Amino acid sequence: MSKLLAGRVAIVTGAGRGIGRAHALELASHGAAVVVNDFGVSLSGEGTGESPAESVVAEIEAAGGRAVVNGADVADFEQAAAMVQQAIDSFGGLDVLVNNAGFVRDRMLVNTSEEEWDAVIRVHLKGHFAPLRHAGAYWRAEAKEGRQRAARVINTSSGAGLQGSVGQATYSAAKAGIAGLTLVAAQEMGRYGVTVNAIAPVARTRMTEGAFDTSAMALPEDNSPIVAWLASEEAADVTGRLIEIDGGKITVENAWSHGPSHDLGTRWDAAAVGPALRDLLAAAPVPEPVYGA
Repeated sequence: MSKLLAGRVAIVTGAGRGIGRAHALELASHGAAVVVNDFGVSLSGEGTGESPAESVVAEIEAAGGRAVVNGADVADFEQAAAMVQQAIDSFGGLDVLVNNAGFVRDRMLVNTSEEEWDAVIRVHLKGHFAPLRHAGAYWRAEAKEGRQRAARVINTSSGAGLQGSVGQATYSAAKAGIAGLTLVAAQEMGRYGVTVNAIAPVARTRMTEGAFDTSAMALPEDNSPIVAWLASEEAADVTGRLIEIDGGKITVENAWSHGPSHDLGTRWDAAAVGPALRDLLAAAPVPEPVYGA
């Protein structure tokens, strides 16, 4: 195994199980020291009292790697700050942040409660923002002190956030928000040596099992080599990108981009909008189908 990440320090959130666990193990196998974060919750976000991060750390250490357990709620602003500080205190710095933590509470839109909406948006969207904000502040300070790091952020979006998914309005909205956050962070943080990308992983996990037939889906660890490369110093020229991973297939998503346009040069009359817009829609690519439609 190559030591692509030798000497680098990474945080992986939601790393006790599934895709996050696979990321932590993959990064460690390439030489990274890893803060293994997991809050220990059920699929729908309730506390379980378990600490699956401990077994991941034990597995990394048994293989000769370095890792520490972190039990922070990543959507808690102060706990997220302490998680970043733990990486610095434990391993001397921070180079990589992999935002992965999340859960689902699937409902059709008209059956979604306010509590369900708030919980899913909080853990996915704020749970990306809070660690990214504190890691970014550290990297900015390092750059200003002449110690600019080759820092990497890998966020976790989803095809549900890009194409939509029936029965997952809240999850889709959160994952679309993460895609937007990735674009902005990539532009704002590039001056400090930070690249920010997102993946849209496809895998058989707790989150997908039971929702539909997952027998043909990729395994969680099939997503992790791409994350390891994006976390490396080799990936310095790749930022602001969203990459879908489905087993051995990787796809660079176009996401939102300008399509056909018609500049009237003055204010539109409402009656004229219909014919003009229909012409533009006819010339535009057909949208990807919504999952489950």
